[in-house]
Amino acid sequence: MRYLVILFILLLNSVLLFSQDLSTRSNRAERFFKSGMRQFELLNYDEALELFKRAISADRNFHEAYLLAGDVYFEIKEYREAAEYFQKAVSLDPDFFPMVYFNMGNAWMAIGEYEEARDSYRIMLSNDRISERYKRIARQKIKNCDFAISAIQNPVPFNPLDLGPSVNTGDDEYWPTLTADEQTLIFTRQVRKNPQGRRVPVNLREDFYISFNQGNTWSVAKSIGPPLGSELNEGAPSLTADGRMIFFTACNREDGLGSCDIYFAERLGNDWSEPVNLGAPVNTAAWEAQPSISFDGKTLYFASNRSGGHGNMDLWYTRMDENGNWETPVNMGKLINTEGNEMSPYIHVDNQTLYFSSDGHTGMGGYDLFVTRRDDQGEWEEPENLGYPLNTHFDEMGLIVNARGDKGYFASDRMSGDVRDIYSFKLYDEVRPLEVSYMKGTVYDADSRRRLDAGFELIDLHSAETIIRSYSDPRTGEFLVPLATGKDYALNVSKSGYLFYSDHFSLSGFAHQTDPYLKDVPMHPIKEGEKTVLRNIFFEFDSYELKSQSIVELEKLLGFLNNNPDIRIRINGHTDNTGEAQYNLELSGRRAETVAGYLVSAGVDKERIDYQGFGETMPVADNETEEGRAANRRTEFEITGTN
Repeated sequence: MRYLVILFILLLNSVLLFSQDLSTRSNRAERFFKSGMRQFELLNYDEALELFKRAISADRNFHEAYLLAGDVYFEIKEYREAAEYFQKAVSLDPDFFPMVYFNMGNAWMAIGEYEEARDSYRIMLSNDRISERYKRIARQKIKNCDFAISAIQNPVPFNPLDLGPSVNTGDDEYWPTLTADEQTLIFTRQVRKNPQGRRVPVNLREDFYISFNQGNTWSVAKSIGPPLGSELNEGAPSLTADGRMIFFTACNREDGLGSCDIYFAERLGNDWSEPVNLGAPVNTAAWEAQPSISFDGKTLYFASNRSGGHGNMDLWYTRMDENGNWETPVNMGKLINTEGNEMSPYIHVDNQTLYFSSDGHTGMGGYDLFVTRRDDQGEWEEPENLGYPLNTHFDEMGLIVNARGDKGYFASDRMSGDVRDIYSFKLYDEVRPLEVSYMKGTVYDADSRRRLDAGFELIDLHSAETIIRSYSDPRTGEFLVPLATGKDYALNVSKSGYLFYSDHFSLSGFAHQTDPYLKDVPMHPIKEGEKTVLRNIFFEFDSYELKSQSIVELEKLLGFLNNNPDIRIRINGHTDNTGEAQYNLELSGRRAETVAGYLVSAGVDKERIDYQGFGETMPVADNETEEGRAANRRTEFEITGTN
């Protein structure tokens, strides 16, 4: 908005230079006015305002002085006073400078007086001296006014709750980021007052702070410290779902490529690695900031004013290739980006829902929050305004949403009227993302109980697409894997020297499944007699014919055998006690034979593979319940020898 104000000042100067006369006949008023203009051009707003007011005192009908006083008030963000001075100027001479109606409309809109703003823009449009470019902008602003008036009459549910004194202080807190289990909160804090309580410049150091969920409260936030925190400014953090990786913005650093760049660090236990500039092609000589990383750390969304965009600030994304390198960023296109500014992207853990801020889409004025979702073809849909009073005439930015999809977090100063604090609120149904649950636990050696770092693969059983590849913390063995509803998943955990672990999560039939799966994963060393259950081997009912979903697990077992050529295994088949014992014995044997046959046909030496059916003779659970019978219907592989 500031560049428009400066443009209007230049235009007004031109008008005044080429006018024969000012509207005043008072030499004293004219001297004050011209001195005020010089101070205004030097950005000395207090001096300029005082001089314009002296000019008005000398001549109450001096409409140019009212107009310039309004411009000063607009620049210092005292919008009501600006509108009132503009109104006085046009009441004295409605046709002298028609562009003043634009600034007057902007001033009314900045304080939420939408009907007055709309009237101002309409008067501007009626003037033939206004360029088509500014008429186009005014028409969009009238659309914003119409939207805002309707939105206020039809408010959405919104009840923000302060996160409390453990997080919020007398300083600014903003840009929150959250792990999928909602246990860890990281945010930016900027000091605005010195110990004596007096104001200090707002460009002081920004630091990261961390707080932990304690049930109904948050722990007292502590500075995250070096190496993630530094003597310089860090802001706009974004965590992966498991909290293992963080991406953030840092500006004016020695290794920076532009004014602001995106950096990355990794957590090992409680320690963070030294932050690294992502470098080209993500960062350029332009401004790259406000990153949002997908749950798996493979797609990064961010805001930038780099060349090739549609407006000033656009949203872009980049993907990590198979070698761990970031690809050339792609603009998110005209459906998302406008001629205005798009900022603060947030990709939800469901990987289908994106929230962002924009002053270019139709909204309440300033920056509004929007949501867009992928359609069945993976394309982004038309963005939807989140509505009033979540959006207002203030700037709303930096929204994040928890994994469950029912709660939002954002920072604002509109409730306190002073500093920015972080708030949570219940997100109304229509703008929620897909619900996401998660599996959380620890990987350990089954014999020694030592914590292990192990690789994870979460796979869509129907498409065989790998949803996420990750690993447990090398120091603690801890892991967190998100699980979106609507899919059936295979989970494989593997580490060299150990049998792999498999599990499955059938969520395709659940509309609401947000309770977490808490499970520790024992890893069994490769040795004779060890066995593991192949939980993602599925057969047709009362048959030994494999279902297609079994291919994922079979290929995993095949890879295990190829990576360990010195071991021999036996495929063990088991059933529950439903039906005749002899029939169950024969069925389990044929199922084991089918699995063994798949491996042999895939190239495994048949001398390395045996199979046997045990029927109902080796239950691992009570056959009195369906859950127990399901556990007993299983396929295992057992190490029978090593060379």
